[in-house]
Amino acid sequence: MAAVTYELIKTCKQSGARLGRVHTPRGSFETPMFMPVGTMATVKTLSPEDLKEVGAEIILSNTYHLWLRPGEDIIRQAGGLHKFMNWNGPILTDSGGFQVFSLSNLRKITEEGVQFRHHLSGEKLFLSPEKAMQIQHALGSDIMMAFDECPPYPAEYEYMKASVERTTRWATRCLETHEQSGQEKAQALFGIVQGGEYEALRKQSANDLTAMDFPGYAIGGLSVGEPKDVMNEVLEFTTPLLPTNKPRYLMGVGSPDSLIDGAVRGIDMFDCVLPTRIARNGTCMTSSGRLVVRNAAYASDFRPLDEQCACHVCRTYSRAYIRHLIKCEETFGFRLTSYHNLYFLLNLMKRVREAIQEDRLLDFRAELFEQYGFNKENARNF
Repeated sequence: MAAVTYELIKTCKQSGARLGRVHTPRGSFETPMFMPVGTMATVKTLSPEDLKEVGAEIILSNTYHLWLRPGEDIIRQAGGLHKFMNWNGPILTDSGGFQVFSLSNLRKITEEGVQFRHHLSGEKLFLSPEKAMQIQHALGSDIMMAFDECPPYPAEYEYMKASVERTTRWATRCLETHEQSGQEKAQALFGIVQGGEYEALRKQSANDLTAMDFPGYAIGGLSVGEPKDVMNEVLEFTTPLLPTNKPRYLMGVGSPDSLIDGAVRGIDMFDCVLPTRIARNGTCMTSSGRLVVRNAAYASDFRPLDEQCACHVCRTYSRAYIRHLIKCEETFGFRLTSYHNLYFLLNLMKRVREAIQEDRLLDFRAELFEQYGFNKENARNF
């Protein structure tokens, strides 16, 4: 039996969105679900207990960064990533591909893998599909991602075609390495569909990867600078190419509008650093849109961040206090805004699941977009 399986509970009659449940060796989680990002084996400023309180059921960690610091051997000695960071729920690890390919001026792609320089020390390093699997096996994550090339946007068709074909060859090598490891019942390996904005290449990538029968599939290469309507169009012609009996994961997406738009198009899993990154700049997600609490307007505003929010932060602390902490660069302020933003998104996904259950996700989307004042121009700048 596969380490990770998907259970379809209901399809929304109004939108076609899916309500489901993903089963992993360390517990199940309901979908659509947002996964907080714990790049360095921690979601910045928050404890595992905080994450449980805000409703996180699965988190994501970064293969590339954990390989460099502290190193997979130390995490293996600790008994795996779960014990190392004291998180007993499911963990997904990315392959490191996105981080490596973002080092465009420091790396060289070959058929064997990627040669690049350490982004801090300048040391020469090499990451291959086999090495990415070996690192993730040492980390012991419940869901591992295949090593892929994440091309930039925009990219010429011929470049993208060559990239898709290389990603398929690398996926084959990842799968072979995983099968040889004997970890198939403990860890699931997901494939990543690439192809940029080109429908033919997305179809080619999806067909190649689904033939390999991965237990789950991600859609990569989006949220990399393309317009929102391009992302939605790619989802509309790519998601139906993926198996209905397996989880579908949209990588790197975390704005409220894109989470809902992704769910409408059949996506089950999302991740992004957005809620915690903007939190550290004093930007908060609220029921009426973005609130930049560090602004002077909130110096003597003793209301909560969001009067409609039931999180611990909104029940306990004022905008004025949080602004004071942020302006003084007190870590506690970053913790409070991060806690609130993750609660906000995870509660949003809970409301999305309820709307699917009640066959009203499109109505919910329309109500929310009107409430937030979203439109084409400002939605992606939440």
